[in-house]
Amino acid sequence: MSNPEPRYAAIKAHVMDGIAAGRLKPGDRLPSEHELVTQFGVSRMTVNRALRELKQGGVLVGVAGVGSFVAEPRPEGHLIEVRNIAEEVRGRGHAYAATVIDNRALAAGAEAAACLDVEVGTPIFHSLIVHRENGLAIQLEDRLVLAEAAPGYDAIDFTATTPNEVLMRAAPLERVEHRVRATLPDATTRRLLSMPSGEPCLLLIRRTWSGGRIVSHAALSHPASRFEFSDSFAPPVSLG
Repeated sequence: MSNPEPRYAAIKAHVMDGIAAGRLKPGDRLPSEHELVTQFGVSRMTVNRALRELKQGGVLVGVAGVGSFVAEPRPEGHLIEVRNIAEEVRGRGHAYAATVIDNRALAAGAEAAACLDVEVGTPIFHSLIVHRENGLAIQLEDRLVLAEAAPGYDAIDFTATTPNEVLMRAAPLERVEHRVRATLPDATTRRLLSMPSGEPCLLLIRRTWSGGRIVSHAALSHPASRFEFSDSFAPPVSLG
C-alpha cells in the first residue's frame, strides 16, 4: 500500500493547482497561516513548511506583517539563441534600464588573455553593467571584448544600447559557447544585484567568435530567485 501524501505537500499542490488554473494570479494574497490551518486541519508547523518551500521555489513572496503573495513569473533567459536582454525585458511588457559600473580600455592581464585566447598585453575593453527589469536588478554583465573587433566600444553609452547590439553589428556571430553553473556570488556581485547573503547566482559564461577568433567573453550573473533559463530546439531529422 502506498504512503499517503504528506499534508504540507497537499497544501503546496493546492496552491500550485490554483495558479495553473488561474484561480490565483500574480500579486494575489493567500489566506493567512491561521486560515490555512483551519482549512486543511493541520498544524501551523505544517502550513509554515508548505509556505516556506513555495517561497524558496519562487512561487510565493512574503511581506513581513502582511502575508504571502503569488510571485510574478521569473524572467527567462535563452541559452541556445543569443538574444538582447533589453529586447527580452521589453518583450515581456516591462521597463528595461541599465546602470554602467565600468567601461574602459586596458591591456589584457593573464586571466583576461586566457578568456579571450590572446597574448598578455593585447588591447581589450572591459565593461560591467547591471541590467534591470521594472527597476529590479536581474543580471550583472561582466564582459571582456577584443578591442580590434569593436573599435570605440569604451566610448559607447550603454544606458542607451547594449553590448549585444553593438557586437552584433561590429562582429557578426560565427560561433557561440555557453556554460552555466550555480555559484555563490562575491560581495561585489551581491551588492550590485541587491542579493541577500546566502542566495546563489545562476552564472552563464558566454564566449562568442567572429572572423575565426574570440571577440567577447561575458560572465552573466543572475539572482537565482529572480531568473531562470529556458530554451527549446528541434533535433535533426533522422533519415536512417
